[in-house]
Amino acid sequence: MADKKIYNRIKAVLAEKGKTNNWLSEQTGKNITTVSRWCTNDMQPTMETLFTIAKTLDVDVRELLVRTKE
Repeated sequence: MADKKIYNRIKAVLAEKGKTNNWLSEQTGKNITTVSRWCTNDMQPTMETLFTIAKTLDVDVRELLVRTKE
């Protein structure tokens, strides 16, 4: 099986901020299953939702994405 691509850092940023999936679900009004799938990179949020998550976590939206270049 191929390695799963990691596109977002939502789980890492939640951990850095001391927040949980449940908290993000409540703050964004998104289903907990959806948030969990974002955190495991099984699914990606829309661009609009990504900006909402960044605002909710008080981070630059770029912090939620995996870098492609150094």
